[in-house]
Amino acid sequence: MARQYIDCREFPSEMNCTVAVAADSERELIDAAVEHAVSVHGHTDTPELRMQLVKLIKKGTPPVETPARQAAA
Repeated sequence: MARQYIDCREFPSEMNCTVAVAADSERELIDAAVEHAVSVHGHTDTPELRMQLVKLIKKGTPPVETPARQAAA
């Protein structure tokens, strides 16, 4: 298993979230990212949210420097 992460800093938000979550398994990463998305960003835990989060997974660990933000979808 390789380390993987999802980094909120890459996406525009009103709160300028600086959280990044990382894990060794995809399931653990998605569960943590969903918990964050629901509790902090007010999303609802749906299969669609989970599919969107899977698409955001990157290999490795989050960079120390703030990554460039992606355009809002």
